[in-house]
Amino acid sequence: MKALVCSEFGPLEKLEIRDMPCPKPGPGQVRIDVKAAALNYPDALIVQGLYQTRPALPFVPGAEFAGLISAVGSGVTEFRLGDAVVAFGSGGFAEEAVVDASAVMPLPAGMEPVEGAAFFLTYCTSLHGLKDCGRLLPGDVLLVLGAAGGVGIAAVEIGKAMGATVIAAASSAERLALCQRLGADHLIDYERETLRDRCDTITSRKGVDVVYDPVGGAYTEQAFRALGWRGRHVVVGFASGTIPSVPANLALLKERSLVGVYWGESIHRAPREHAANVAQLLDWYRAGKVRPVITETLPLAGLVGAMRRIHSRRVLGKVVVLPEA
Repeated sequence: MKALVCSEFGPLEKLEIRDMPCPKPGPGQVRIDVKAAALNYPDALIVQGLYQTRPALPFVPGAEFAGLISAVGSGVTEFRLGDAVVAFGSGGFAEEAVVDASAVMPLPAGMEPVEGAAFFLTYCTSLHGLKDCGRLLPGDVLLVLGAAGGVGIAAVEIGKAMGATVIAAASSAERLALCQRLGADHLIDYERETLRDRCDTITSRKGVDVVYDPVGGAYTEQAFRALGWRGRHVVVGFASGTIPSVPANLALLKERSLVGVYWGESIHRAPREHAANVAQLLDWYRAGKVRPVITETLPLAGLVGAMRRIHSRRVLGKVVVLPEA
């Protein structure tokens, strides 16, 4: 089988597409014939050794993928050969991948593998961040940074589905036009406008209730200052490449909160909460309220170039890899 292999942490150019033996599932594992795998921002960090966790070398990246069960390890009873599934973990950027059965779920009826691969990580992260961490309520004002990226698009759609007024902040007219098509109520080009000033205008100086922040850098403090009384700033990631520092007095002045989001860990600590969130997302999906924006599909050979683009924040929506193409 063909796979994208990371043999050492470092520049993306060190990644290689190799022919490898087809992996065999161990006890409690399944093998998946990968039909589609989504590219997410952390994928580009992990292979460079820039993420908070480092897999043992060598490894095949790709944390979110969909396909068909092609082999079942001992002790696995919930899946059979040919089942269409979605999986999370590692190894998705290959024609075949082995994962623990506990990290696999059936592909929902009516959802194609390309959509299934691009849906759950970003939408589950965003719903967990907004509902469980940010305590977003109907009628709240939500400011989404990086609103045209994967988790940003999900946050815009989920914010609207939850009854919030959504302010989408992005870095170009093209990105903002996409956010508007997705239902954002207000738009901010944060390379041309000041976040706090525009939010003050939009909210009549009341301030926003929740900030959804996958960007970090200089925008974090600007957005934190745009929060109103007891506003919640939800920290999702640092796509800007810079982990910011926020003056603590800004939290004190309006009883603002800075809240982290770690969806992967929350699944294990709050499984019932996670199951309820998945059920809610599928209800919204069937109702047409949430839908991944897939802007590009490509073969394994195009993956390194796509990683460069996502690392430099030049990707709009979601990129999906088709390993067998």
